[in-house]
Amino acid sequence: MFEDFFKVVKHRFNGGEEEETVPSFKCPRCQGVVSLERYEDMIRVCPNCNYHGRLTARERIAVTFDKDSFEEFDSSMISCDPISFPEYPEKQEELREATGLNDAIVTGTALIKGHKAVVGVMDSRYMMASMGSVVGEKIARAFEYATENNLPVIMFTASGGARMQEGIVSLMQMAKTSGAVKLHSDNGGLYITVLTDPTTGGVTASFASLGDIIIAEPKILIGFAGRRVIESTMKQRLPEDFQLAEFMQEKGFVDMIVERKKMRVTLASLLAMHTQEEKEV
Repeated sequence: MFEDFFKVVKHRFNGGEEEETVPSFKCPRCQGVVSLERYEDMIRVCPNCNYHGRLTARERIAVTFDKDSFEEFDSSMISCDPISFPEYPEKQEELREATGLNDAIVTGTALIKGHKAVVGVMDSRYMMASMGSVVGEKIARAFEYATENNLPVIMFTASGGARMQEGIVSLMQMAKTSGAVKLHSDNGGLYITVLTDPTTGGVTASFASLGDIIIAEPKILIGFAGRRVIESTMKQRLPEDFQLAEFMQEKGFVDMIVERKKMRVTLASLLAMHTQEEKEV
């Protein structure tokens, strides 16, 4: 009864018209609020602080590479349950249905302004893009293909680290991916890493930090252990911008910070320079 009464009062207060609710987005960095429509129009970039929000793997491919040029590798590969972790298979099945992915990375070849490259794009919706056996295997195979075909590699990283549900198997992917990167490098291949929010843990400690050129989007989180763990270990307060892309660039861990709207042009330019060098040689 009281709910109906307050609905009538609210209706009269609004001049007899129903109040419209505009969907909004609250930035996790600056806590500013902007309309969701504007945030989406800006490709999920906060207009207040320039924080670059998360994209799905398919969205990332669509805004970065030439239309319909992406050809996927190993799309049917799925994880097993190597340590019989409780409810892990069920969780995997739920995520496959919810995301349309079979694991946390999509790999393949694509063109960017006509330049061909092997690409990998991690998707944080799938167990925070943790690196298990499938993620590691798909990355290793992507590098092997690039090495055999003399192609550059572009990896978009976004991860919480190794996948604990696969135990030691997940940790071994750090060595596997790093080894594949080394073989590609020894063959003279170019490797560009694009760090997106967040890139942490074992991914940062392996293939994400091994690029010939390391690019980061603005305001994103990059690190290994979390701030609280480090502060409790060191017994001291860390800078406010600790582990943000700008801090990492200042300390030499990142080569370039590139806004999303300029990423496609930047990557194409880097590939063009690399191709030109090969022709001159």
